[in-house]
Amino acid sequence: MGKKHITKDSILNILTQQNGSPLNYKQICSRLSIHDPSGRNHVAKSLKKLKTNGVIEEQGKGKYFIKPPSHHHQGILDVNSQGNGYLISDEFVDDVFIDRRHFNKAFHGDTVSFKIVSSKGKRRKQGSVVGVIQRKKTQYVGVIEKFEDGFSVQPKNINLPFLLSKENIGKAKLGDCVLVSIQEWKRKSNYPQAVVKEILGIPGNHETEIHSIMATHGLPWNFNKEIEDYALDLKTEITKEEIAARRDIRDVLTFTIDPKDAKDFDDAISFNTVSKDLFEVGIHIADVSHYVQPGNVLDKEAYQRATSIYLVDRVIPMLPEKLSNQICSLRPNEEKLTFSAVFEITSAGEVKSEWYGKTVILSNARFAYEEAQHMISSESKTIPSEISLTSTEYTVNEDVFQAIQHLQIIASTRRKNRLKNGAINFNKQEVRFDLDDQNNPKAVLLKESKAANHLIEEFMLLANESVATYIGNRKQAPPFVYRVHDEPDEEKLAQFTRIAFGLGYKLNLNTPNTIAKSINSLLQQIDKKPEKNLLDTLAIRSMSKAIYTTQNIGHYGLHFSHYTHFTSPIRRYPDVIVHRLLQHYLTQKTPPKTDDLEQQLKHCTDQEILATKAERDSIKYMQVKYISKHIGSTQKGSISGVTERGVFIELVDSKCEGFVRIQDLPDDYYYYDAAQLKIIGQKTKKEYQLGENVHVSIVATDLIKRQVDLSIVDD
Repeated sequence: MGKKHITKDSILNILTQQNGSPLNYKQICSRLSIHDPSGRNHVAKSLKKLKTNGVIEEQGKGKYFIKPPSHHHQGILDVNSQGNGYLISDEFVDDVFIDRRHFNKAFHGDTVSFKIVSSKGKRRKQGSVVGVIQRKKTQYVGVIEKFEDGFSVQPKNINLPFLLSKENIGKAKLGDCVLVSIQEWKRKSNYPQAVVKEILGIPGNHETEIHSIMATHGLPWNFNKEIEDYALDLKTEITKEEIAARRDIRDVLTFTIDPKDAKDFDDAISFNTVSKDLFEVGIHIADVSHYVQPGNVLDKEAYQRATSIYLVDRVIPMLPEKLSNQICSLRPNEEKLTFSAVFEITSAGEVKSEWYGKTVILSNARFAYEEAQHMISSESKTIPSEISLTSTEYTVNEDVFQAIQHLQIIASTRRKNRLKNGAINFNKQEVRFDLDDQNNPKAVLLKESKAANHLIEEFMLLANESVATYIGNRKQAPPFVYRVHDEPDEEKLAQFTRIAFGLGYKLNLNTPNTIAKSINSLLQQIDKKPEKNLLDTLAIRSMSKAIYTTQNIGHYGLHFSHYTHFTSPIRRYPDVIVHRLLQHYLTQKTPPKTDDLEQQLKHCTDQEILATKAERDSIKYMQVKYISKHIGSTQKGSISGVTERGVFIELVDSKCEGFVRIQDLPDDYYYYDAAQLKIIGQKTKKEYQLGENVHVSIVATDLIKRQVDLSIVDD
């Protein structure tokens, strides 16, 4: 039985047949005729997840048995855009449908207890929430409004108001944007009682909207005084004793290449010629773990945040600025403590030797991507003033210039081989903004990855893969942090294939390897085409989500059997853990304490997801702000989503998404065809489908709700 055919139900069936007798994962694999490592790994993971969710119990170490059946089940409520929900539970193969009338005070994302209700004539099981076990969110953002004889707040994406008594409103007033929490929800009341925790400001004000985005996702936007003071008091002097305990690379040519507006430089590259076709390349990473010691206040705060957050107009760092932008940042002409991966490598990208350990470096220069790109593409040492970081023309040192040329050859060869072997070449255009002094968008710009970006990316990938392989290939692989990426979701991949086919492209889904090559071929074909952004997005959505875990199943998208995150500890807490574990394995024989490592990594994954949502919300906010200046104009767009309520349309120039309600579609009464993801006119049979190009008029915008209303204009 292949991995794709293993379901939690098939595992539960085996355990049910045991009548309470325990089995270990090898015995279960045997009964399921699973013999391949990937399948056995999948069973082991499923057993742990079933145990974590209370579906099965563990006897001794690694022996599992089924819990007695209960008429109540546990799951997570997932509410769709139409307001109906699905209960996601390990106890059922398919999600359980739940009508909004049966939410019983539960919100999207809450962990709930539920029961199965009668669903005669329905193919899908239907459920009803019995009670809320744990709220996904404890705080919510909304604007204070009048409600009968008092006040209320209606949080975004929740279809009922939270009531505010005069005592619970504090100093807030009508029209303020506030952060609230539920105080109580009386059994017979339709609405929860809330209390104002913080006044965020006036809706529509830039700072208010940025803070509300962060607060909506439960993310902080500043550091408290204790943490700032602790960072300011850190000893920054690098002692002779510390240097003596490290490999000294200060005399080796070293430089950084980053975005021109970057302030935290957490990686540098050193280059040295060993012989005619052998080079020593060092990837040097800020040694954050030297300053952020386990259990201190910086460590606790960094763990809670788990990641830096990159909004449209600022970075919300994981570490205070004293660390992220100064002490740990690998700034030029400053001695820095680093953790390094040093390779002897040929121009064909073949690694001949590797070394890992603590180092001290002195970066000779800092380059922006644009400057490095100019050296690569023009093969010129002269950097023109228009792309120079100093806005002045200058000439690059010959040694640095030659180093970048050699590194480019190595990186491009490794990249070519990686894609040839089955890595997927996602190159989705990212949106950024040219802002004025008041944070108003003057223009929407699209980030484009070029050779210089790929150069840095390839060496970071080399370090990440090599570190993971170094630990993972040991005889008894010790606990470690892996960044894993499972195979694509079959249903989403099939939907992506149908849509691509409708737009004239074919995909080969026969094997995992042909899937990757076929997707790469498609992504190459659509470059510069109007449907590029849509198909890029759909391709990414068809993929599984990458996570942090101790269970190594490889990285599908990169086509690596071992992969971790080693290269960005200034902005990612998992990288800090990787540094600590790697140093332990390099210097000590006793195993480290890793009892709660998997739980820590799940927290880091969850925080990364929240950060991504906040980043997307900030982009959407700025896009709506930009589009607000163009109300009444006609623009090109392509249909990016089709629902029973109407169609989403992405504007070509700004990549901003707007909505046309189904009742506002011109000249007919339209209905939704879910199977084909189309909206079809009853009389005219006119169709609107994903990927179709249309012209639209900008009707209205709502900055607070981050919505754009459009109407389709006949060509």
